Amino acid sequence: MIYLAAFTCIFWLVVWIDAAIGMKKITKLEQIPINQKTIKRGPLLSIIVAARNEQEHIKGSLHSQFSQSYPHIEWIVVNDRSTDQTGVILDQVAEKEPRMNVIHLSSLPSGWLGKNHALQQGFTASKGELILFTDADIYYEKDTIAKALSYLYQEELDHLTLAPNLKGKGFWTNAFVSFFLFGFSYFKRPWKSNDPKSKTAIGIGAFNLLAREAYLHAGTHEQLKMRPDDDLILGKALKRAGKRQHLALAQKNLSVEWYPSLKSALIGLEKNTFAGLFYSYLMVLIAITGLFASQIWPYLALFMTDGATRTLYAFSILMLFLSYNQTADKMTKGANKYFIALPITAVLFIYSIIRATILTAIRGGIVWRGTFYSLKELKK
Repeated sequence: MIYLAAFTCIFWLVVWIDAAIGMKKITKLEQIPINQKTIKRGPLLSIIVAARNEQEHIKGSLHSQFSQSYPHIEWIVVNDRSTDQTGVILDQVAEKEPRMNVIHLSSLPSGWLGKNHALQQGFTASKGELILFTDADIYYEKDTIAKALSYLYQEELDHLTLAPNLKGKGFWTNAFVSFFLFGFSYFKRPWKSNDPKSKTAIGIGAFNLLAREAYLHAGTHEQLKMRPDDDLILGKALKRAGKRQHLALAQKNLSVEWYPSLKSALIGLEKNTFAGLFYSYLMVLIAITGLFASQIWPYLALFMTDGATRTLYAFSILMLFLSYNQTADKMTKGANKYFIALPITAVLFIYSIIRATILTAIRGGIVWRGTFYSLKELKK
C-alpha cells in the first residue's frame, strides 16, 4: 500500500512541476499590445459561425463581434437546420449588418456531422485571407480580434486558438467545468502545442483562427466529416501539415456559458467522451481506473490507512491542489474555490464516461443536437 501511495505522490509532484513550467509558456491575450499597422492594413478576416438552435445566445454573440475594433471582417453565419427561431433572428440581424451573410441549410448529406458540414459550407462562401471558426454562443470584448491578429503576426503563426472563460450556473456546474479543464490540462498538456518540435496539437471550438492557405493544406473539414471533436482534430491536422500553432489564454477577452446546468453538461459530453477515448472499451476502463486511483482513492485513503502511508496520501492531495491551481485556475476564472469538490466531481466525471459509453453502445451511435450518427460511421 505504501508503494502505491509513494507512486501517487510522485505522479502529482511531476504533474505540478510540468504544469508550473508549461503554463508559463502560454501567453495571456490581454497582455498583447495591438499592432496599429495590423489594424489599418490587415487582410480580410472571414468569421464563420455554425448555428443550430441557438436562439438564446446568437444575437448577443454576433453583436459582440460586430463591435470589434478590427474593421476588415466579413461574417458567414450558417443556420444548420434549426427548429427554433435561430433562422429568423439571423435574417433580422443581417438586415442591419451588411457585412454578414446568412446561409440556411435544410438538409444534411450522408457522411457528415451537422456542425462540420455547416463550417465547410461557410468556408466555401468565404473570401478572407484569414479564417476564424467560432461558436454561436461566444461573447467577445471589443479588442479581441485586434489582439489575436497582432499576436498571430508577431509570432508568425498559421493557427491561433484561444481558451475562453468557461462559466456555468450554480456551484456544481462550475465545479464540474473546472474539473474538466483540470483533466484536459494535465492529460493533453496544451502548452506543448506551442512547441513546433512537439507533436502535441490543440484546437478550441470557441476560437480557431487560421490562415486560409494553412486550412486548405490541412484538408479543410472534408477530412473531419464525422469527428465530434472536430476542433481538436483540426488542430492536429494543422500540426501534422507542418503549420505553426499556438494556444493563448483569453479569459478576459472571450466568455461562454459552457453548459447552463450539470445535467446539460452530462448530456453534452455524450457526443465526444467516447470519441475522445478512441471508441475503445479498453481505453474507457483505463480512464476510469486512472481517475479513481489518482483523484478519488487518495481522499478515501486518509480514512483507511495510517502512519507513513496516510502522510504520503495527504501530501498527494497537496500536490493535487498545486497541480489544479496551475491548470484549472489558469484556464478559467476562480476555479480554485471548486477544488474542495474535486473527489465528487471526479466521481461525476467517471459517471459521465460510463454513461456516454453505455448510451453510445445501446443506441449504436450518438445523438448530437437532434441528429443521430451511427457508431459505424463515426469509427470510420
